Amino acid sequence: MTTLVTGGAGFIGSHVAAALLARGDRVVVIDNFNDYYDPAIKRANAARLSEDPSFTLVEGDIRDSALVERVFRDQHVTRVAHLAALAGVRASVNQPRLYLDVNLTGTLNLLDAAQQTGIDQFVLASTSSVYGRTKILPFVETDTADRPLAAYPASKRAAELLAHTYHNLAGMNVTVLRFFNVYGPAGRPDMMPWRLLEATQTGEQIRLFNGGEIHRDWTYIADTAAGVLAALDKPLGYEIINLGCGAPISLTDFVEIIAKYAGKSINTVSVPTPASDPPITYCNNMKARELLGFTPSVSIREGLQRTWEWYRDYRGL
Repeated sequence: MTTLVTGGAGFIGSHVAAALLARGDRVVVIDNFNDYYDPAIKRANAARLSEDPSFTLVEGDIRDSALVERVFRDQHVTRVAHLAALAGVRASVNQPRLYLDVNLTGTLNLLDAAQQTGIDQFVLASTSSVYGRTKILPFVETDTADRPLAAYPASKRAAELLAHTYHNLAGMNVTVLRFFNVYGPAGRPDMMPWRLLEATQTGEQIRLFNGGEIHRDWTYIADTAAGVLAALDKPLGYEIINLGCGAPISLTDFVEIIAKYAGKSINTVSVPTPASDPPITYCNNMKARELLGFTPSVSIREGLQRTWEWYRDYRGL
């Protein structure tokens, strides 16, 4: 059994790939090492994974349909964890064409190749951002999620719908996982946890939307990776499933927890919340619990402590 992990050198992808390798699976990763953030971080992730003889790295772009088809054929792919994407809600505001190209065309190429080779299971990473400013709390999968606030969530919602057509017409097993604010060791440097950790050392001023009175449902990376593996192991036809902790906290509290562990104050300033960002993310994870046995076990305080300890060692503090 061979699992293809797209974007497998990135934050979530590398953790999923490592978890698969740890249990003895064969893993193939496609990653183009783009410069959305420092490619050296992703190359370091890939280097760690390559120490396992069951790991294969293919450097390339999922928009290259010939490459994607070749990987499926030559590597005898049986399952897919499609985690590759151009991420970032606010970054997508000024680059909608690029986001739609990467996130939708790339997904189309993978679905096509998966159909041609008859894979067992296709797991598609989506985002809680598809819910926009919904009034339905906590976020639940039966919400129409048809009012995205920026190109990134719009591209992800479109990919969800596209995947359903492959289930409908070809009987493909597709599980869509809507991730909620994933954080943890070796996280993305553009995301708030890393930026706050850096700010404890540099004194950089961090802008907090609405004075920090926005709420996010932070989900620890190990819990997220476990959810992805559970979805890979259990074909369900076509399902959309929230994958989040279910315990949102304010950004103010989030900052205070990191500052406490670091023993340093964080310089913050209040700014208006941009139109691209909702006031809250809040996961109803009952479906994940029932269908996947998903049991997020790492609290925000424990997760941030682990993240701080990793960062401290990473920076040699």
